Amino acid sequence: MEKLKKIIDDRIDYLLILPVFILLVIGLLAVYIAINHDYPENLSTVLTQQVLWIILGFVLSFIVMLFSTEFLWKITPFLYLFGIILMVLPLFFYSPQLVALTGAKNWITIGNTTLFQPSEFMKISYILMLSQATVKLQQEVVDHNFKDDLKLLLVYGLLTFPVLFLLTLQKDLGTALVFMAILSGLILLSGISWQLIVFATTLIITGGVVFLAIFLSPTGKSFLFKLGMDTYQINRISAWLNPFDFADSIAYQQTQGMISIGSGGFTGKGINVVDLVVPVRESDMIFTVIAENFGFIGSSILLVLYLFLIYRMIRVTFETNNLFYTYISTGFIMMILFHVFENIGAAIGVLPLTGIPLPFISQGGSSLISNLLGVGLILSMSYQNQKFKETFVENQELIDIEKF
Repeated sequence: MEKLKKIIDDRIDYLLILPVFILLVIGLLAVYIAINHDYPENLSTVLTQQVLWIILGFVLSFIVMLFSTEFLWKITPFLYLFGIILMVLPLFFYSPQLVALTGAKNWITIGNTTLFQPSEFMKISYILMLSQATVKLQQEVVDHNFKDDLKLLLVYGLLTFPVLFLLTLQKDLGTALVFMAILSGLILLSGISWQLIVFATTLIITGGVVFLAIFLSPTGKSFLFKLGMDTYQINRISAWLNPFDFADSIAYQQTQGMISIGSGGFTGKGINVVDLVVPVRESDMIFTVIAENFGFIGSSILLVLYLFLIYRMIRVTFETNNLFYTYISTGFIMMILFHVFENIGAAIGVLPLTGIPLPFISQGGSSLISNLLGVGLILSMSYQNQKFKETFVENQELIDIEKF
């Protein structure tokens, strides 16, 4: 038993766990400050739940770390199908009050109890499924050509369409963007022709420019509304483009968040000092708490921690000789990068608000457990790398003994 414990201990990448642990501690502190000021009567309940989610996330992460490559490969299609089934449930089991508040049916609610957000679990399943599909198709390729690129894109499309379709029914644009970021990372790494990538990128940029041109035209908003765009989505874009024109209405959250961040200055106001009201600052706007309390220095340290985490994941990826793991790591890195970029970008007013949480920091169990599952996959990659090295050394020693 002691020997097994030592073997496992030697294969764990503690330099990968370290930034995650520090981010979780910062998250608990930020959530404490936010809840203590906004909902003090719920402080003990929220913090207890957050700690329990962290413990559950770490347990699941440890279990995933011990998965063999073969087992992970076999269960991937089942995880994908299970994720799709889960994403159907919020369309039938939801809270009308929550839908009225957020505009989206993306949480499973039974009775008065909101359980979890299935799309968070689906992110991990989606990464696994795309990674497996990429490896399978690349194994069939003898002489890479344009036809192979189209075949891979078709498979990506078939796997992505059900997810985006369900997110459209849920009216969850923010999460849909996360899936597109994951897909973009896999496409870039898969070796698809640069001509196709440039063509697709040009189409997306052109589409974005055309959309903004229509939106900013005198009758653009009413035209987009008639096409089926929801009012809350139109309001969020309006709030992003001209926040202080709507500071007392639709842009209240965004403007209050920007003022809060700016008020923190270089060093911040100190721990547990919050002078401004920022709606939902315990989750979507958690960065405002960090910036107001710890200022530019604290915010910079937070970004450095994320960069170090990404660096460690890239290092682990470079050490692996398994394509399946390489694509998994790429998908998860893109997922974390997009979450950080969008959440902080929205908080400082660079991007529109989409309701995307800040990884390991924001209050909430679904996102937290999903992120820790992703960390478990990277730890599994590191675990298998170390196991491979140990096997190689043992075989080499046996060869040397036989030669002797």
